[in-house]
Amino acid sequence: MAAPRGRAQSKKDKWKSKNWYSIKAPDMFNRAKIAEALSDEPEKLIGRTTEVTVQDITGDFSKMHIKVKLKIFDVRGMDAYTVFVGHDMTSDYVRRMTRRKRTKTDVIIDVYTRDEYLIRLKPLIISERRIKSSQQSAIREIVLKTIEKYAGTRTISEVVKGIISGEMGKVTAVACKVIQPSQRVEIRKSDVLQTGKIEHVYEDEHEGEEEDSFAGEEPTEALAEPVEEPAVEEAAEEEPPEEPGEEAVEEPSEDAEEPAEESSEEEKPDE
Repeated sequence: MAAPRGRAQSKKDKWKSKNWYSIKAPDMFNRAKIAEALSDEPEKLIGRTTEVTVQDITGDFSKMHIKVKLKIFDVRGMDAYTVFVGHDMTSDYVRRMTRRKRTKTDVIIDVYTRDEYLIRLKPLIISERRIKSSQQSAIREIVLKTIEKYAGTRTISEVVKGIISGEMGKVTAVACKVIQPSQRVEIRKSDVLQTGKIEHVYEDEHEGEEEDSFAGEEPTEALAEPVEEPAVEEAAEEEPPEEPGEEAVEEPSEDAEEPAEESSEEEKPDE
């Protein structure tokens, strides 16, 4: 008789133990939901990077050529929070900007932001016509000083907004006009080399909720009322007694002096 076979081992389905987490954009993009990630433990999400276009975040079709890199740094509940780690432009957009009889000038700059972020920027300057190498060197120096001044007085959020909106490129183009008018100035690529002060968005939200709940409690209103009322009552009670007291002090003094003078006048004729 054949020996009985052992029971078949039940296999665990790993997919059933995993959950979907919503990936939130940084505060500079209004914490919009950009994607979802699957994981069985929240700790495994930390350190993952995702790449998404600005059009997917904001819905602006004109920014479809800008790709933003975001990195998950914390997970709270079913939400994964990200930070900005860099951006890039599509290769076809860069090729369309470079035309014949024009000069392309590339610059690489490492700058510190106001909130202590070290970010590497790679501007791209397209001149209206061909220029000499000496003019390119002068343009690079102007671009270096302009961007250092621009980024040094702004936070990482303001710098990223300036890159995406084109404000940084416009400021740089105006500065380079002294050497040669530029047809286009774009920040082609950026990379965050060192992170600075990261503000947890969810902490501010929970602090605001605590303040609202504390202000809405009944004990706070009960404490505020008795403190104000006695102060008004005491002031009202103290004011009326002061007037009769002063009059009472002045009147008897005058009355006391008048009878004394009358008595002295009456004594003179007797003498």
